[in-house]
Amino acid sequence: VYKRQIVLCVWTSFFDSTMNSADVFVGLANYKELFQDKVFLGALKNTLIIVVVSVPITCVFSLWVSSVIVDLKGWATSLFRIVFYLPVVTGSVAVTVVWKWMFNNYYGIFNYLGTKTGIIDQNINWLGDTRYALACIILILLTTSVGQPIVLYVSALGNVDQSIVEAAEVDGATDFQCFWRIKWPQVMPTTLYILIITTINSFQCFALIQLLTSGGPNHSTDTIMYYIYYTAFKLYRYGYGNAMGVVLAVIIAILSAVQFKLGNQDN
Repeated sequence: VYKRQIVLCVWTSFFDSTMNSADVFVGLANYKELFQDKVFLGALKNTLIIVVVSVPITCVFSLWVSSVIVDLKGWATSLFRIVFYLPVVTGSVAVTVVWKWMFNNYYGIFNYLGTKTGIIDQNINWLGDTRYALACIILILLTTSVGQPIVLYVSALGNVDQSIVEAAEVDGATDFQCFWRIKWPQVMPTTLYILIITTINSFQCFALIQLLTSGGPNHSTDTIMYYIYYTAFKLYRYGYGNAMGVVLAVIIAILSAVQFKLGNQDN
């Protein structure tokens, strides 16, 4: 079924396919139009910014938190895992409603705390200002992305052979040396998996955009996934939307292959 859908998506990308008329074969015209479309190029830029910022922060933060909580008592480790994983299993709509209230430019908690502490002089329209909207989206994405990596890293660090760590400590190795020389190589397969799934999830950022900003203000938070949705289901240009989907799939495949190759070299 999935193979058939992929083939159909690629095939339709070579057509001017709409709801109101018969499909017309246009060859590579959709792909040529893509790279002349300023909105698409802006969406591509925003998507790359989200990936470049969120993926490294998610991985580093998750590994740091996991390193701190893995040696706590069992109940404490479980408590922290629940706290960080809760946003993952909470519905995206519920999470969005909470964040939308926090960013509200009239009674949101960020404006309230900012004005009370003197950090900002007046309320800021966080989601309605091109200077802040994309950063707000990235912040929300980070809070919903670290849960699974933390759970995975805690499990990976818990499986590290402690006898080797203890032997290194007896020989005078510092905590950093133990981590870098012993623990890090053993959690590399987990890191590779986290890098790939986090990259894919970041490229597919859609629900937050749709529910919070709808690509605004002035297309400043458009992503490729949202622009595909907008083009296909708002403008009814299915062929053009599928061309974007093909480009996105190729980009994700290339980056995943590069990450996998680099991960195998480190091993």
